[in-house]
Amino acid sequence: MIKKPNIVLLFADQERYDSIAACGYPHMITPNLDRLVKEGCTFASAYSPNPVCIPARHNLLTGLTTRYHGYFENNKEPMNKGLLTLPELLSDHGYVTHAAGKMHFVPPRRHYGFDRMELMEEIPGRRNDDDYALYLKENGLGHILNIHGVRNLLYMQPQRSLIPHRYHGTTWVGDRSVAFIENHTSDRPFFLWSSFIAPHPPWDVVDEFAGIYRGRVLPEPIGSPAERSSSEYNEKYLRRIRELYYGAITHVDEQIGRILLALEKRGMLDNTLVIHTSDHGEMLGDHGRFQKGLPYESSARIPFIVRYPARLSAGSTIYEFADLNDVLPTALDAAGIQYPGNRELPGGSLFRNDKNRTLQYMEHHFEEHRWIAVRDVRYKYIYHYSGGRETLFDLAEDPDECVNILESESLRAGTGDVRNRLRRALLEWEKKWGLPGNIINDEFRVFDVSADNNKTWKPALQYHYPMFSFHEPGLSAENRHARFEREIYDASRDELPDLCDLDLAKWEHLLPPGFTERAAAGKSRQD
Repeated sequence: MIKKPNIVLLFADQERYDSIAACGYPHMITPNLDRLVKEGCTFASAYSPNPVCIPARHNLLTGLTTRYHGYFENNKEPMNKGLLTLPELLSDHGYVTHAAGKMHFVPPRRHYGFDRMELMEEIPGRRNDDDYALYLKENGLGHILNIHGVRNLLYMQPQRSLIPHRYHGTTWVGDRSVAFIENHTSDRPFFLWSSFIAPHPPWDVVDEFAGIYRGRVLPEPIGSPAERSSSEYNEKYLRRIRELYYGAITHVDEQIGRILLALEKRGMLDNTLVIHTSDHGEMLGDHGRFQKGLPYESSARIPFIVRYPARLSAGSTIYEFADLNDVLPTALDAAGIQYPGNRELPGGSLFRNDKNRTLQYMEHHFEEHRWIAVRDVRYKYIYHYSGGRETLFDLAEDPDECVNILESESLRAGTGDVRNRLRRALLEWEKKWGLPGNIINDEFRVFDVSADNNKTWKPALQYHYPMFSFHEPGLSAENRHARFEREIYDASRDELPDLCDLDLAKWEHLLPPGFTERAAAGKSRQD
């Protein structure tokens, strides 16, 4: 009898598609992901079907869209009931199922079929719910409030990790994944989801990786001249942010190398389906923006590498579209499991020709904030429910997505058929897979124009303050503020954030008296 393969999902958070050297991006330092490219298959046109953390992860988890699981954004309600999940289906067929790292489930301990979850969430509500937070306490680091970087004030600012490399969250996911592989003695196959927070901001990079991109030739942010001239961020800031972002990815790469080596040492690697991907990308200053939730390539396009010698040739590249909806059917196919649900899945196995891969669909949010998009090999059409705005990009002539063809009379004249064809395809997709109620009389609804919700993300607009303070009821408010203030200094002292961008006045009601003056004085001394 043929042994079922193990399945290992190496999952980054907010990793752009252009972040692996072997995929044609030589500015990157990614020797272990380069190995995965060499030994596996690269899906070069891979996308997040909903480029925000919770929706993207639940598409992967269930194989279904927002219409079914209910997450149109990072909303805080539990997932809709009655949906089958990948770990549940694998567990039902004899797999040991294990998660290490960030899951972003609501509530966080809802296991969805995992036998064990070793959690490391971005903003854990309770220390006892978070394995990584407990680990830090056990190792003498439980006093640190901002364990994943300072979100308040410094969220989008260059900073250093308050946790040393040995205990950093990225290293911890590697530790727990390697330990699981080394300690797996059952004859049952396993599913391991190794889920890193990095390179999601705050970019709290450890010293070992904070400087490795200094002096390297890095790609400049893309965008139209108007977008670049209106950007709130200066060139020095943009450069340093990119250095730290890439440094965080190289740290993830280091841990992926450890996981691959552990599989190799156990003789498991060639009978393991290994997938590396991410929930979405990161704008990283492109078009004057940061974060995700946008239909631009920088936000929606993701890395996607699959190593499975039994079904895919080493060093191969596939240019047909793939997305996170394909992970569940691909894993089930490798495990020889038929999907037992009564719903059609939008994705398909990457080993079979069971999905139309000539078009790629994306969606985000609801009502007036909602957009949906479809692209073919050349064009991308986007419909914004706010005001019924339409965008059409010619990615062959305009790969940086700077010119909306529909706003140019000369360009629009020759693309009417393209616009109509893609709009019709998107209408049919929204009827079948999108949110109900958005199609009326076979046309998209039009909502009143909303305020710009396109996530320009000023650096200071994070209000989680402070973390874990409620676990120390004996700590006075004055001491709590002093500790938090000290962490701001420690995280930023080697990075010189621009205090003019921090909107310090917004935090005066949260911070101790005199903080603004002391911060400004400290910056002046460093200058």
